[in-house]
Amino acid sequence: MMDFSTLYCKRADALRFGSAQAQRFALCLLCAVFGVVFHISAFSQQLLQSGDFEVNADEDAYFLQATFNFDLPIGVEEALNKGVPLFFIAEVDVLKERWYWSDKLITHSERHMRLSYQPLTRRWKIHVSSQPISNTGLGVAMGQSFDSLSEALAIVRRVTRWKIADKHEIDPGNRYHYNFNFRLDLSQLPRPLQMGAIGDSEWVMSFTRSQRLVTDPAE
Repeated sequence: MMDFSTLYCKRADALRFGSAQAQRFALCLLCAVFGVVFHISAFSQQLLQSGDFEVNADEDAYFLQATFNFDLPIGVEEALNKGVPLFFIAEVDVLKERWYWSDKLITHSERHMRLSYQPLTRRWKIHVSSQPISNTGLGVAMGQSFDSLSEALAIVRRVTRWKIADKHEIDPGNRYHYNFNFRLDLSQLPRPLQMGAIGDSEWVMSFTRSQRLVTDPAE
């Protein structure tokens, strides 16, 4: 009887020890996941160092003026210097606010940018289009060349007179706001680089800005 009690206690102690180990492992895993999420979130928040957004209107439409500042992470800039083009996407959604339902999407606008380095000429080139730009063809995208990366990035960091809605689409009697989204398009990277960029916080370049659309200049 004594031997059975001793064996039972040993088994119970082993089970408790195993359960404690499993709990510690689960806690460590949870902390690691939160650490990765926090790191990515912190990087995304630091990406947009400063920004100024304003919507102006004329007789026919509403136009977005915006300037924002960010730096390319070291790994991203190194890839760019080796001839890998970067594709950025800026999007603006204008939404009508509704208290009784989800906000209604009024307009959606996109701005696609392709930034590349030409090793032979040692010049930077950027193409801008309202339609997606692919590596196989630039389509109707307008291109500009620059002597430095900072000059080329200035185009990416600036939005000038971007029409986001026609006047007839906005009723001054209602409330509206717009969401500005900016991101690096990882799907356009070369396949091997895409695989390496997954889960790498250096390549998580995105942010969102939401502001009220003022329809009455007197406000």
